[in-house]
Amino acid sequence: MTAAADPLCEKLREAFPSAILEQSSFRGETTLRIKTESIRDICLHARDTLGFDYLVDVSSIDHFGDEPRYELVYELYSLRAGAHLRLKATVSEDTGTAPTVSDIWPTADWHEREVYDMMGIRFENHPDLRRILMWEGFPYHPLRKDFPLEGKHSETPGVAFSEPAPLAGGPFVTVPTDGTTQVREPRARHAGEIPPSDKFIAEP
Repeated sequence: MTAAADPLCEKLREAFPSAILEQSSFRGETTLRIKTESIRDICLHARDTLGFDYLVDVSSIDHFGDEPRYELVYELYSLRAGAHLRLKATVSEDTGTAPTVSDIWPTADWHEREVYDMMGIRFENHPDLRRILMWEGFPYHPLRKDFPLEGKHSETPGVAFSEPAPLAGGPFVTVPTDGTTQVREPRARHAGEIPPSDKFIAEP
């Protein structure tokens, strides 16, 4: 993030002192955690007053086991100032809704549709909220952490990948654990055993 973003963040905090809950910086990027009900007001102000004219992305995170369960992440950029700003807002599992910003930045249309399709968060007043990757009628949201990696059976005849995919101990099969990535890595469950792919790479 360039230095130009610092005064812009301060102006946003001055305009919404009670709606901005936290500010943090990491590797030159600034993140503002905001109240969900203030998303539209803050985004409008960021675009019209502060010059954040480009919505790079809208993504979502599943904090499975915590409440609020979901988190929305908005990546904003000002082409004029060369400044990047990240906004984060939580979404309760009970409501599962957030306001749309597709009328503020048209690019949010497909971003929000993907979040709805993959995570199940609904965007109020979105003009065309329908699935964008999975087919209509698919009953699940594949990026939720309680969705198994091998998939689920779907009663949709004639549609590709409607059967669970056999992983058979593949490299992406993990087990639920509070441990680190090293513990979750499937090969950690086979102490002393080097997978065939690694044996091939290690050989001269």
